[in-house]
Amino acid sequence: LCVHFFYFFAIFPFISFVLQSTYRMQESFKNINLSLEAVRVTEAAALAAAKFIGTGDEQLADQSAVLQAHNVLNNLAINGIIRVGEGMNGDQKKLYIGENIGLLEGPKTDIAILALEGKSIVARGGPNALSCIALAESGGLLNVPEMYMDKLVVGPGVPVGTVDLDMDLEQNISSLAKCKNILTSELVVCTLDRPRHNAIISKLRNIGVKIRLIQDGDVSGAILTSLIDQEVDMYLGVGAAPQGVLTAAALQGMGGWMQGRLLFKNDNERYQAEKLGINKLNHKYESAEMAMGDVTFAATGVTYGAILKGVRVVNQTYISNSLVVRSNTSAFRYIEAHHDINDN
Repeated sequence: LCVHFFYFFAIFPFISFVLQSTYRMQESFKNINLSLEAVRVTEAAALAAAKFIGTGDEQLADQSAVLQAHNVLNNLAINGIIRVGEGMNGDQKKLYIGENIGLLEGPKTDIAILALEGKSIVARGGPNALSCIALAESGGLLNVPEMYMDKLVVGPGVPVGTVDLDMDLEQNISSLAKCKNILTSELVVCTLDRPRHNAIISKLRNIGVKIRLIQDGDVSGAILTSLIDQEVDMYLGVGAAPQGVLTAAALQGMGGWMQGRLLFKNDNERYQAEKLGINKLNHKYESAEMAMGDVTFAATGVTYGAILKGVRVVNQTYISNSLVVRSNTSAFRYIEAHHDINDN
């Protein structure tokens, strides 16, 4: 009997370790708060990219942001998989779609990340460059490759169905104005300033709608609809699909909603989408289909913008500003952080 007790106490620590590890592996995503971890990722990427503001070197800015985001993600206590990232498996060494990342313990986590949204913005020193990430429970994020998406975004308080991608532009404007009980001339619509949007811009001006044109920064432009101090009523137009998923993740906690439909330039893009499990190629996605369940979104400003201040240097200190949103609390917070310049 004594021998049995001896063996039990000898192996008890090992049994305890195994049980605790198993618990962590099976821990529910809803039982944890990854807000600060998400912000740590975007802060690291933003600080790295900010060193190249105005240098003209967009590739080095992007590579530096990706490297730092990857390093931080790899040390988080998650069993993560990249659903939206830096290209398909084999295209990039880090943050590629399908990459397993984190300490591979804790909850299974879907990740959508743009370590640097707006590398050309950083290169020329323009506004609205961000680092952004979304974390969701397994299966919570739409898996999309790099391609275009037609998008329509509105803010909180607009009932689903008020506007629709399948409605004419004039119908959408009239319906939204009626919903908000204002004149169409009082509406503000944001879109990317691109030749592909010339017809949309012309129609909007004929209707008499105010237009806010942005050069880059698809995610920040869409999020403007959900910030009460920005006075943007609608975001629309064709932009990158990965940015669409990240926008949907942010809106899940900010109260807005969107629709998106993938646009394919060729058969290779259709093949890539099908390879990632997208079978309904013409499907009109609602934001809740692109980012489902418990979702955390975070963004850190790299350059100055309408949503966030860019990274600044004051007295040997980097100052960063971030936004973090959790869908299960319907609250979003701004975080200002001070980083010792010698540690970065």
